[in-house]
Order: sequence, then structure tokens, then C-alpha cells
Amino acid sequence: MVRQHLARQGVGNLEAVELGLREALFKDARTLLQDLYRQPDLSLPEQASRPGEKCHPDRPKTVQTLFGPIELRRAYFYHPASHTGRAPLDQALGLVGSFSPALVRLCARAAAKEGYESASQDLLAQAGVAIDGRQIQRLVNLVAPAVAAQLEAGSPVGVASLPVMYVEVDGTGVPMVAEELVGRAGKQEDGSALTREVKLGAVFTQTQTDEQGLPVRDHQSTTYVGGFESAPDFGTRVRAEARRRGLGQAAKLVFIGDGAAWIWELARVNFPMALLILDLYHALERLHQLCEGLYGADSPRAARREQAWTTMLKADQVAKVIAAARRRLAQMGPQPDDTLDKQIAYFEHHQDKMLYQTYRAQGLFYGSGVVEGGCRSVIGQRLKESGMFWTQSGAASVLTLRVALKSHRWDECWNQLHNSHHLKIRLAA
Repeated sequence: MVRQHLARQGVGNLEAVELGLREALFKDARTLLQDLYRQPDLSLPEQASRPGEKCHPDRPKTVQTLFGPIELRRAYFYHPASHTGRAPLDQALGLVGSFSPALVRLCARAAAKEGYESASQDLLAQAGVAIDGRQIQRLVNLVAPAVAAQLEAGSPVGVASLPVMYVEVDGTGVPMVAEELVGRAGKQEDGSALTREVKLGAVFTQTQTDEQGLPVRDHQSTTYVGGFESAPDFGTRVRAEARRRGLGQAAKLVFIGDGAAWIWELARVNFPMALLILDLYHALERLHQLCEGLYGADSPRAARREQAWTTMLKADQVAKVIAAARRRLAQMGPQPDDTLDKQIAYFEHHQDKMLYQTYRAQGLFYGSGVVEGGCRSVIGQRLKESGMFWTQSGAASVLTLRVALKSHRWDECWNQLHNSHHLKIRLAA
């Protein structure tokens, strides 16, 4: 037909031919799949009736595949006493409801990258797959727990030796529907909350420095752990990921975080042997606030003092900064509250984590930019778009897929889930 059209009309835009061929191939593929799984001699596990079951042979089921819908005819076993049923063929094929595993994998990947409706539109445009955005959402919520289990059960990364491993942890708010926020304190003027905190951990490695002696993060070495659980439970998962990545072979372990108390308690419990570093940017933010409090906001004197103390802080002289700040506070006399005292105490409490000149001399990172960037790329770009409000379970499902994708573990998880890396079939023309 195409040859006849070209003979009559001449060569035109290739797109129409491409799309037509795709639909023809899809049609043939649907026929092939139906014929393949209607063979009477299929070898299936658990294909005999169990005690108390009634067999309904040749029960039809419409299955959505990469090539469109097909109809299966299979045995269905029903147990009247327990009101349960099973179809061995469905189980053997790895169906998720009425959807093939390959289609679910494709839908989940699209949904991990963008909103459900956008994912639906792109699947239709790019893959010729028509599936509603709400159905994609249901599939994501169904398969996310299995993907999460694969992430946690992943095989250890084989490393002979590892100079430096880094662990960074942070948290960010995800906008929630009102039902998820009932009774929760927040940062709004009335004390209410608009978000719930999701925690993110990043593990990455460093094996070299550049010609200036600055640290270089190993290419694609960053993996993530994310969740809404409590800090103690989350710390256990971060430690497990570090162990999977080769914690036991690391010559040095570095933990970088901001000043949040839960982060340092997590580090104390789970990484007691780590070198602890307070992110330099957060330290400088605190230093700016301290100088403005001691010398006046936007004053030239505050600016000069901040510049001098910044130089001292970067030269491992935080003790001198603390002493100078204490002297200035004493000169100011009694204060209406303890705000300035707490600001100085922040540096006193964390001064052993502020040896930035030493860290740089050792060729180490001393900023938490990796996990902060992860909060934007892993969480923010998908869960914090304008107008989005989530249930915790819905957000957790998408976060699981984002972690797998951004940790370069997508294929690993899905291949293990369906054993698809073991099955390669060459179909003869």
C-alpha cells in the first residue's frame, strides 16, 4: 500500500509513513502476544487446582501492553470458602492488575520525571501508548513499595579500596493536602503548617583532587535515600546505603550537614567514626547574623567585622572569633533577650566542625551542596511544582521512583523486580 501511494503521489513527509508503520507493527505485535500465550502447552507454576478450589478454564482477561490491549484466555481458580481467586498465567507474566510489567515500567519512569497528566501526554506522543494520567498515578502507588524494597535490598557495590566516602543529610518541606496537616505545627503566622518535612540523604565518593588541590566528586557516584520517617529510622536507612556503597572499604568517612540538631544526632548514632563538618555556607550565614546583631544591621562596622571574621573562620581560627564576639557582647551590656548569646553558642558548640583550612589542605569537600542540590533535583523538581499538594503516601511513592532514577539504579531495581535482565528473546521475522 505504501509503495502504491509513493508511486502515485511521490515521496512526501516521512512522518506519516513512520507513524503508520508503527501502528502496523503494534497490531502485529498484539497478535503475536495473544497467540504466544494462548498455547495449550504453556508451562506454568501452580497451574493445578488446590484443595477447595474450583477451576474456570478459558477465562478472558484484557491486558494493556506496550503495543495496546490484548486478550488472554487463561485458567482461573476460585476458592469459595475464602472468596479468593488466582490466575497462574497472570502471576507468571508479572501483571500489575491488567497492565503488563513493561508498560508499568514505562509509565512509572514517565511519572517519575513529570506530573501524571504530562506523563500521559508524552507517552502517547512518544511511544504511542494511550493511558490516562489517573491510571498512571494508581500504577505508581501500586508498584512503588516493590521498587522501594529493591532499593533497600540492592546488592553491595564491589570496591577494592575507597579513599573518601561522603554522607550528607538534609530536609525540605513538601506541600501537603489539608488532611495531612491537621494538628501539625508550622511556620505560618498562625502556627499552622503547609508542608511536611521529607528527609534526604546523599552518599558519594571522591578518589582524586584537581590540579589546584580541590576535591573532585566521582562521576555518577551519588546515590540517595529519601523518606518521611523519623530521624532515627531514617538514619538507619542512610547507614544501610553507605554500607551498600562500600563504607567498610572507605579509608575516610566524611559527614557534612547544617546546624540542625537531628542531623548531628543522626551522625553521632550511625557514623561515630566519621569526620564531622559543618557546611561552610551555613556557618557564614550564622556569622552574618551574628555581626549584624553585635554591630547593627547594614552598618559599615558590621560589614568590616564580618569580612575579618570570615577570613579568621576560614583559617581555623574560630576560637578567636568566639572570643572577640564574647568581648563585644560584654561591652554592649545587658540584653533584652538571649538571642546574641545563642548565636555565639552556635559557634562554640560546632567549633570542632569548622576547621575549613585543615579540610581544604586534606583535599576534602566542606560544603553540603550535593544534598542541597538533591533536595532541589530529586524532590523539588517533581514534588514542589506550582499548585501541587500531596498525601504523604502519594509523595512517598513518587519519591521512591525519583530516588531510583536519580541514583542511577532504575534498571537495576526493575530488572530485579521482574527478572527481565535474564530474558532475551529473538523473534524470527
